[in-house]
Amino acid sequence: MSLILGIESSCDETAAAVIEDGFTVRSSVIASQIATHAPHGGVVPELAAREHLKALHPVVTSALEQAGVTLADLDAVAVTQGPGLIPALLVGLNYAKGLAVGNNLPLIGVNHFMAHIYGAFLDGGAEELASPESYPMLALVVSGGHTSLVLVESNGEARQLGCTIDDAAGEALDKGAKLLGLPYPGGPSIQKAAANGDPEKYDFPRPLTGAAGKALSQENLYNFSFSGIKTALLYHLNGKDVNDPQLVADTAASYQRAVVDCLVRKTLKAAKDHHARTVVVAGGVACNAELRRMMAEKLPKGIKLKIAKPVFCTDNAAMVGGIAWHSFRRNEFSALDMDSFARLPRFVRVPFI
Repeated sequence: MSLILGIESSCDETAAAVIEDGFTVRSSVIASQIATHAPHGGVVPELAAREHLKALHPVVTSALEQAGVTLADLDAVAVTQGPGLIPALLVGLNYAKGLAVGNNLPLIGVNHFMAHIYGAFLDGGAEELASPESYPMLALVVSGGHTSLVLVESNGEARQLGCTIDDAAGEALDKGAKLLGLPYPGGPSIQKAAANGDPEKYDFPRPLTGAAGKALSQENLYNFSFSGIKTALLYHLNGKDVNDPQLVADTAASYQRAVVDCLVRKTLKAAKDHHARTVVVAGGVACNAELRRMMAEKLPKGIKLKIAKPVFCTDNAAMVGGIAWHSFRRNEFSALDMDSFARLPRFVRVPFI
């Protein structure tokens, strides 16, 4: 049995988790910073770093206590190396380095983006991940910072088929909520307001889907774009009373439907074109009920849908500790001088196969 402590601090959640043998979550503790960033309408990197400094040790201590283990029981320390906000990442990274050195434990740096895909297989997905019948696997990673389609083969080879050429879907939902006067964080607020609205009331554009009758260029076949939807919302609200509850509800529902429709259409096309046997949906926006419903409703029979449990969609340390186990069993450890990185680097394979 192997126990790995995962640490996550890439954005505005301070998280720690203890994972057994890569898939069993012994504990998962998350400290949110919503109250800190709400007055600013978004995450302020410097404030996030300060909050991580205050919360990290208590969160790690709580994760160990909930798992019923001590530092002496651990086999390795895993930490998010990137992508993310550099000030925030550095807090978790340096804490993990100190923990590893002080307790003579190997250190494993984790790619946050890859960890989101892996999060869909925590607590019960080991057999699916290992089965050749699950591949090719198409992963939609959708969050406030990422909107990407990744094709994964049974031998671990992976390539990014498409990504957003401007804004991420989560960012579009957050900005949409702000325009509507809804509270931070925007994604959950949009979903809540949309529950009382008509998603067919207003017709927002579906960029890069071919919905406008214009043929897509080959380079944008699997790419996303959400800046135009935001602009359309801005013009739609011009001169309207955003204090009208029904207007807000109908607009939120229609806007959310447009964003989700783009995600689903692109995913279905990529799955069909590349003969995917499994579609994985992961990342913070994977919590969205409309996305989960439409993906399940539209995905053709014969393609398995694997959506991360809501608790493993948003930033968490369980996915960090879980994916790190695969590096641990191959004795692939990180140097103590490893640095953080803000942007997703080019990749050709995933570390969990």
